[in-house]
Amino acid sequence: MKKEEILIEALPYIRRFYGSKIVIKVGGHALVDKNIMDSITQDIVLLRYVGIKPVIVHGGGPEITQIMEKLNKKPKFIGGLRITDDETLEIVRMVLVGSVNERIVSLIGKHGGKGIGLSGNDGNLIVAKKKGKQKVEGEEIDLGWVGETEEINNEIIDITTAKDYIPVISPIAVDTAGNSLNVNADLVAGEIACAINADKLIMLTDVLGLLRNTDDSSTLIPQATQAEIKELIATGIIGEGMLPKAEGCLKATSGGVTAHIIDGRNPHTLLLELFTDKGTGTMILNE
Repeated sequence: MKKEEILIEALPYIRRFYGSKIVIKVGGHALVDKNIMDSITQDIVLLRYVGIKPVIVHGGGPEITQIMEKLNKKPKFIGGLRITDDETLEIVRMVLVGSVNERIVSLIGKHGGKGIGLSGNDGNLIVAKKKGKQKVEGEEIDLGWVGETEEINNEIIDITTAKDYIPVISPIAVDTAGNSLNVNADLVAGEIACAINADKLIMLTDVLGLLRNTDDSSTLIPQATQAEIKELIATGIIGEGMLPKAEGCLKATSGGVTAHIIDGRNPHTLLLELFTDKGTGTMILNE
């Protein structure tokens, strides 16, 4: 397409989303690859300049795992959730709040935006409780300092987005006793999208989208309803690392938010999803 045709195609989408909030969850390979993260951040700043209010929620799993392995500490996961003992919690806090969050805020500034780093502890943004023991093959396993969200206090998000800031949120929550908890970023993104009445939740991942066969890219599911996602979970087609993403999308769509799971490794995939007729990845709708 000619450049002017691309701009004309984008116009109705820019008009439609003007003034709306869009939650973008960033994780996986994108956070490790500097070029990919730079491109994603540039796209997000562009969204702000065309009148959209982006809110970033980030993970940091690969980086956390790298540091744990350097310390001879083997990562363990149950249902896509990292078992988090005292030492692991400190590593998680160090990576998410002290490294990844600051890096994204700096990139936003590099591209002319105003980023502001937040964690769930700030203004009690994410209040959670310790997640109960999980049954695995008949055995109950304690996940440690893993939390599940009880409340999102979105006042600080509303204040910052109203002043043209781009909030960058790390998924460290706080409980009523003041303890920090590690909450899965995919689930937090869904909760936040629902709480702030976002128009969309976009999960940037390391895969094309939801696949019926993870080894075959031709089995991409371009669109699904809540009921279809629940069926894919029940039959085990969606499992492990993709499970929290699907559950985060289900939470968002239950509040009327349209959710997307797209491949964040492709240049400007975020803009293609929002501003072109074709779109990418998997779109999940309410019933």
